Amino acid sequence: MNVSPTNQAASLLPLSDAVQEALAVTKRGVDELLIEAEFAQKLARAEQSGKPLRIKLGLDPTAPDLHLGHTVVLNKMRQLQDLGHQVIFLIGDFTSMIGDPSGRNITRPPLTREQIEENAKTYFSQASLVLDPAKTEIRYNSEWCDPLGARGMIELSAKYTVARILEREDFTKRFQSNTPISLHEFLYPLMQGYDSVALKSDLELGGTDQKFNLLVGRELQKSYGQEQQCILTMPLLEGLDGVEKMSKSKGNYIGITEPGNTMFAKLMSISDVMMWRYYELLSFRSLAEIAQFRKEVEEGRNPRDIKVLLGQEIVERFHSRQAAEDALADFVNRSKGGIPDDIPDVALSGAPLGIGQLLKQANLCASTSEALRMVEQGGVRIDGTVISDKALKVEAGTFVVQVGKRKFARVTLA
Repeated sequence: MNVSPTNQAASLLPLSDAVQEALAVTKRGVDELLIEAEFAQKLARAEQSGKPLRIKLGLDPTAPDLHLGHTVVLNKMRQLQDLGHQVIFLIGDFTSMIGDPSGRNITRPPLTREQIEENAKTYFSQASLVLDPAKTEIRYNSEWCDPLGARGMIELSAKYTVARILEREDFTKRFQSNTPISLHEFLYPLMQGYDSVALKSDLELGGTDQKFNLLVGRELQKSYGQEQQCILTMPLLEGLDGVEKMSKSKGNYIGITEPGNTMFAKLMSISDVMMWRYYELLSFRSLAEIAQFRKEVEEGRNPRDIKVLLGQEIVERFHSRQAAEDALADFVNRSKGGIPDDIPDVALSGAPLGIGQLLKQANLCASTSEALRMVEQGGVRIDGTVISDKALKVEAGTFVVQVGKRKFARVTLA
């Protein structure tokens, strides 16, 4: 795809120390900044004119909660916000009905309007844990997409070719393998690109999987006679498994509204190698400080100590300093075989109750088959005693049930 610079003033503005510093902040941890020279000039013009840049991030409310993977790009937005620029948090309530085909090898089922509205309720409140809500412009792309109508959609579609759309890798693979591609999927990058036109954005942020869509925004702005936006892509954060990108559907996520103890325990479960990736993408510590941590580990310091610092930093950011201290104390207690203080109380009936049903009904396992598998693997304890009998019938009483390292419940069975 052509990413040649737009027509700008022939004379280039000099880059002041402040602009160069802002550029360095912008580039920290990014995958790509296209086109860097253009963006430097945008920064210089903003400094000269006193008019902040318009910086856009769009998220489709496909799930009701945000996780740490989302905060990688939100953190970058906050850095740009702190530099004095206008950030726009765009909720893709219209594009969610199409379904983003990025990285998909099958058609994504579109969400209903009711599902989208329910998911969108929590998005901005959770994003405000990272962004400054008083300085954030929140928009919904149905504002300009709904009024387009059939005529407007046809006119927009005329501004892009099928050949250009098929340059997209996931579409190409599906086309070559005779995997169905629905026509409405071709509309997704066009509609995301049209968001940039409607908002007159100077810079759009997204994950590396969004690069094609962001470049479409540049091209559409050119077609509409606007100065083209620059694009900034951030790496995708791997989940707790260290392989797949963080995703609630994959169960490898850390939600930003999860209890501090849960967040801390999950962060402590990542591998020592993956810890550095999390530091790079999530920590607000300086690069020099992170480099010093690496050196200390290479010289023999226990990486667990460094991981504790990361866990406390993240918990403090989304909860409080006291919550971070409590999470560490709880983690140490659990490591010694102790029981956390904040376990849920569950009342069940039907004694004597099979262990599989008990674990399922107490919400400690998703199904009886999973429960029995955990018993078989030695991952179930009642009052500290490992349960190995899958046929166990639990009598009436009150006891603490533990599944794995992090799931506890105080069960009263009648």
